[in-house]
Amino acid sequence: MGRFSLPDERPKGLNAPVTKKAIKLMSRVHVRVFKLTNGRIGHRWRVGSAFTKPAPTLLLEHIGRKSGTTFTTPVLYLDDPPNVVIVASIGGMKRHPQWYRNLMANPETRVHLRKERGRPIRAREATDEERARLWPMLVDLYADFEKYQGWTDRKIPVLILEPRG
Repeated sequence: MGRFSLPDERPKGLNAPVTKKAIKLMSRVHVRVFKLTNGRIGHRWRVGSAFTKPAPTLLLEHIGRKSGTTFTTPVLYLDDPPNVVIVASIGGMKRHPQWYRNLMANPETRVHLRKERGRPIRAREATDEERARLWPMLVDLYADFEKYQGWTDRKIPVLILEPRG
């Protein structure tokens, strides 16, 4: 384990209620700062393996599948023109992130990138072939994705956000 890397084994405190609350709070702050600065601050993730190699961040809008409420979540992304690719890792937790389930129920939404607000997209899960091509690029972008996959029994979904109209 390097100076800025995560342990090979899943930290026990990752599922603690206080950890989940902290993640929610940090996400809210991230969204607010990103929006206030039009992405000038918050467009790069500098945690874990991204400390020395920052990863790009976007804001993902998603509609609650039960509530119908619009939520916004910061997510790391890979630019794969004309698409944007995201990973539903949530730090290797046991369950898929809420935003993933929301996107599967309501795939048409918008993303906000640095200096670009409200890009309309349609989300879909990558096929096995697409995932095999994209996964090495995603791990190169943010090496901790590989550790997250090792920490969970679920197959971490890779989503392709395709431009729409």
